[in-house]
Amino acid sequence: MIRVLLADDQSLVRAGFRALLDAQPDIEVAGEAADGEEAVPAVRELRPDVVLMDIRMPVLDGLAATRRITGDSALEDVKVVMLTTFELDEYVFEAIRSGASGFLVKDTEPDELLRAVRAVVDGDALLSPGVTRRLIAEFAARSKEPAAADALARLTEREREVMALVGIGLSNEEIARRLVVSPLTAKTHVSRTMVKLGARDRAQLVVLAYESGLVRPGWLG
Repeated sequence: MIRVLLADDQSLVRAGFRALLDAQPDIEVAGEAADGEEAVPAVRELRPDVVLMDIRMPVLDGLAATRRITGDSALEDVKVVMLTTFELDEYVFEAIRSGASGFLVKDTEPDELLRAVRAVVDGDALLSPGVTRRLIAEFAARSKEPAAADALARLTEREREVMALVGIGLSNEEIARRLVVSPLTAKTHVSRTMVKLGARDRAQLVVLAYESGLVRPGWLG
């Protein structure tokens, strides 16, 4: 059973998400929070698998709450998915840098939301190609020269190749087709790469791919 905590200052939004999620045989809503200040202790108490976290909330916003959650080693298994009203949210970049495992707009189709919750628990890609492109654009605008690639020395040639493909937004299945290997083999390479680099999830692996210079803005075409 996948346990989800809802953090949003709008009670109607929480009610809508709860109705959708609780109707699934493999998902349950473990709790709710009306702001970030409520969300952090709720996560510590309830230990959900996934937190659906609104970016803009009173008292403590979703960004600050996410930093507290992802910065707590006792909560390393909790995945945070950021929610926002607008797809071009100015905080998407910072949300991913703060440790969020993904990003969704609130008007996402129900099936896509359910897929996203299940995918992030499985460690699969949650960032859509469109969101990845915006993330890359932010790096292009903010970054100077790429950071030193010393960390990449720990990776095998195949792992660097896989990391680059994750960086341009490919899923495990797409990576498997590109490299002519099984999806399980692709997932294993991705997992080993994250372990070696200390990446919390795929979203942070994308960040590292660009920070290290392994992938450059514009490679998505």
